[in-house]
Amino acid sequence: MKNKKLIGIYKRLFKSFGPQRWWPGNTPFEVAVGAILTQNTNWGNVEKAVNNLKKEKVLNARAIHDMPVNRLASLIRPAGYFNIKAKRLKAFIDFLMNDYHGSMKKMKREEMHSLRKKLLDVNGIGHETADSILLYALDKPIFVIDAYTKRVLSRHNILGHDEAYDKFQELFHLSLKKDVKLYNEYHALFVMAGKTFCKPKPKCESCPLNGI
Repeated sequence: MKNKKLIGIYKRLFKSFGPQRWWPGNTPFEVAVGAILTQNTNWGNVEKAVNNLKKEKVLNARAIHDMPVNRLASLIRPAGYFNIKAKRLKAFIDFLMNDYHGSMKKMKREEMHSLRKKLLDVNGIGHETADSILLYALDKPIFVIDAYTKRVLSRHNILGHDEAYDKFQELFHLSLKKDVKLYNEYHALFVMAGKTFCKPKPKCESCPLNGI
């Protein structure tokens, strides 16, 4: 029953919004940096921060690794919480340099579950950020759960809003085929639905999911 409901939601959202072509970023490294910077802010602010790194020609693992943390913080200032995020970004880069010689290609070769465990051990990387890196930067079939996804599903009585992250994720992994493109598109569509209709104060009457 739940898998039929999930497929129905996907079809309606796709019909309404069309393909989302996520994640914005030219390289796997840029996507991973964006996933860390987007914590507690909107994407427009992340783009400004990433553009600052590009302008300075330091959007690479070696340059960020060698950079003083206060300089990194000043470059990513538009992303907000810049001192905290500079430390988190540094922690991720240290992990990338130490375990994979700074290569996202080498990281991609690692088995998904062992890599996820390692990412979650990196300071400042939680489930959503780790899974965003796995799915969007490394093309691993893992479903990203965020606040929008929880809100949409709980309002349609599929899972309680306060259920654990893993419980939400398991729902998708058991109900849908393990497909990177599908997971990518579906998560992006949840974000669109959450931003457009399923807001804290919902606009149910015009939502494409009305009636489900």
